[in-house]
Amino acid sequence: MNSSPLTLEALLVLDAIDNRGSFAAAAEQLNKVPSALSYIIQKLEAQLAVTLFVRQGRRSVLTPAGLHLLTEGRKVLGAVGKLTSQTQTIAHGWEPKIRIAFDSIFDVQQIFEPLREFLNEYPNIEIDLSEEVMSGSWEALVEDRVDLLLAAPAPVPNQQGIRAVKMAQLNSVLVVPKDHELTQVGQPICKDDIANYRTVVVHDSAQNNIPWSANIIEQSQHFFVNCVEHKIQAIKAGLGVGFLPKERIQADLNNGSLVIVELDEARQNTELFIAWKLVNRGKGLEQLRKIIIQDLIYSL
Repeated sequence: MNSSPLTLEALLVLDAIDNRGSFAAAAEQLNKVPSALSYIIQKLEAQLAVTLFVRQGRRSVLTPAGLHLLTEGRKVLGAVGKLTSQTQTIAHGWEPKIRIAFDSIFDVQQIFEPLREFLNEYPNIEIDLSEEVMSGSWEALVEDRVDLLLAAPAPVPNQQGIRAVKMAQLNSVLVVPKDHELTQVGQPICKDDIANYRTVVVHDSAQNNIPWSANIIEQSQHFFVNCVEHKIQAIKAGLGVGFLPKERIQADLNNGSLVIVELDEARQNTELFIAWKLVNRGKGLEQLRKIIIQDLIYSL
């Protein structure tokens, strides 16, 4: 197979000439003599059978073909630079990417500030953030689809090798949209009183495990959604009623768009956990956990 005439050195030379405007200035930047740059460009032009630069006064300006080559070539230079940084990162015990899943019950906006703090300090590590629901959250960790799990609801799977730390405790309440019929009846009410109304239910995202069902009114008609945020919006739109963490909807309760309906039986609070596998000893994951525990857990 014939080797390509295009080399990283040639791309670097093209980039420098375009940035500096002349062969002489680019040679100074690259610590080379101008004749060496001229040779590299002339050889590349000959092998590609194209003209890459034309003279405009004292400046060397790219032709359309040269501009296309440099535009695409800069993508290659960026990828090579990224690969170099990631290789050095791995060599020092830092993983190139950390995969994080958060349970839908969690307000994802709370994680952005800890992530910004982490990425400011470790910019070469990529973050892959995804959303799961109920047992689907734990399944993602158990099956190694994610490295860190945030706000996963109890119970913690009975499986060795998982470390789980309590992250928060949420108070689940039954809410209805403003002006709903249930706000006009005497309270507290029982579950049978809800059976006549459509309830909004979030699908469990588990792919292989048996899905969990939490706070489902079995006798009622159901309106299914994929995440808690959609459930909140569906209830506010009058599509049904349902249980939601009070902490997540406090602003909607304050402005009256959602109303709590009191039940005649006490409800258990939901414990949420941050979890990871003990075999994952990457330095990036360790530092990210410390930041989240310090900035997020202690502030909840």
